[in-house]
Amino acid sequence: MPLNLPFDPIERAAGTWRERFGPSSAMAAVTSIMRAHQILIAQLDTLLKPYDLTFARYEALVLLTFSRTGALPLSRIGERLMVHPTSVTNTVDRLERAGLVVRRRNPNDGRGVLAEITEAGRAAVRAATADLMAADFGLGMYGEADLTAMFDLLRTLRVAAGDFAEARPPTGDEPPLAVN
Repeated sequence: MPLNLPFDPIERAAGTWRERFGPSSAMAAVTSIMRAHQILIAQLDTLLKPYDLTFARYEALVLLTFSRTGALPLSRIGERLMVHPTSVTNTVDRLERAGLVVRRRNPNDGRGVLAEITEAGRAAVRAATADLMAADFGLGMYGEADLTAMFDLLRTLRVAAGDFAEARPPTGDEPPLAVN
């Protein structure tokens, strides 16, 4: 829901911050990122609501479609989505209740559990992806160069946080990544 304020509250807070504490660029940037996250999650979840999905559940389904077999261990899902095991369990529970995934024993590890996407899950991914793509994932106000620059700026933060080891930038000619 638009706030339609007559001023930018983050910019105003940055000015007050500068007066009281000193440089405010980092505070203003992180506050802007956090607000952008709120805005995007609200927009994406609204687009996904007709499919009984949240963005987190959508990401899990997409990850399963990226796998060779359509199934992944819950631990691998958590690793790839960079979320806590409890979050994966809750996400898979909801997807299973909706008939979008099924759980089954891992044939390679009798103790492990796989989440496997169903045909209904694949159909939901196709339809939801079309809607997200039509909405440019909520970022239609940016051009391709801006989106690439945004990705590059935030990638630096993810590398510094240890999400992954810095490697050579992709050229675009690499084969698709199979996740299992």
